[in-house]
Amino acid sequence: MVRTPPPDRPLRVTFVGQRTYFEVCVPDAPVGGIEPSFVDFRGGGNVGELLTGLHDQRPDAVVVFRPEIIPPGLFSELDVPILGFTTEPLPRAGEDTHDQLEANLRELAQADRTNFDRVICFDPYGWDAAAEHLPVWRCMPLPVDDRLYRPVTAARRPPRVIFIGYSTWHRETYLLAAKHEFDIGHYAHGLIGSELREALAGADVGINLHGALNPLSFENRVLLHLASGHLLFSEALEPTFGLEPGIDFIELEDPNDLSLRLHQLHKQPDTFERIRIRGRDKADQFRASRVWPDVIRDLFDDLAAFGSDRQAERTALPQTTSS
Repeated sequence: MVRTPPPDRPLRVTFVGQRTYFEVCVPDAPVGGIEPSFVDFRGGGNVGELLTGLHDQRPDAVVVFRPEIIPPGLFSELDVPILGFTTEPLPRAGEDTHDQLEANLRELAQADRTNFDRVICFDPYGWDAAAEHLPVWRCMPLPVDDRLYRPVTAARRPPRVIFIGYSTWHRETYLLAAKHEFDIGHYAHGLIGSELREALAGADVGINLHGALNPLSFENRVLLHLASGHLLFSEALEPTFGLEPGIDFIELEDPNDLSLRLHQLHKQPDTFERIRIRGRDKADQFRASRVWPDVIRDLFDDLAAFGSDRQAERTALPQTTSS
């Protein structure tokens, strides 16, 4: 049986995951009836410290980014709703697969279904693959911390361009010529907190490139750039989560296209101003302060209405009594 949420105070929601990647996806202060906290944990991390962190936070609900990082049975005695959030693309029903998709699925298959009441699947095309291992519930992209939202301001002259992401052969193929022609800031890893906010605030244009030619995906940096008021240049997104190429962002066809767009932009920095404005407006619907209160309320309502296999198994476990 799911514990009834308290009516007289905000819901304490603890988010669990690797801080480097996921702290930017949660609110940093109480909002909309929830009181968020964050526990830094990655696969293979110290589970004792994780459980201590959860004990100290006394959450009413827990959200875990990448459910596969939680060891089997670890949450068996945690009597609050547990929501998982898959963050990697997965093999797609009826389509050719790729090595990276299969690797992501092998990792996800390590997740213990009984650790979670519900799971959000980041990739709707991977729903069937995820459902074989976890109780998938809905799909949505990773939200963005409100602190990263900035109004669209006049572009610098010349505009400042950044790419955030580790290097791969595919990405460097795209960026190599452009880096020779233009000043592009490339942040490969470790950009978090105030450093991330400063880097985003110091740019006018963001580039999004997939790790390889395939699979296509929807990287969380897409919304980071739009929320920051940047003009976004991106390879094709799949899914788009409602973003429209040519209206909310500029879709890139190949490395030559990136070079062409940058030349256009440097010659006339206001060329794509309407797209910058539209992209920033569209990003508002993905604010962490707007998304998470609704998701957590829906989670409690859904569990109250339909129950949970995890909760049923917990109820069936023999209860320990003191002698």
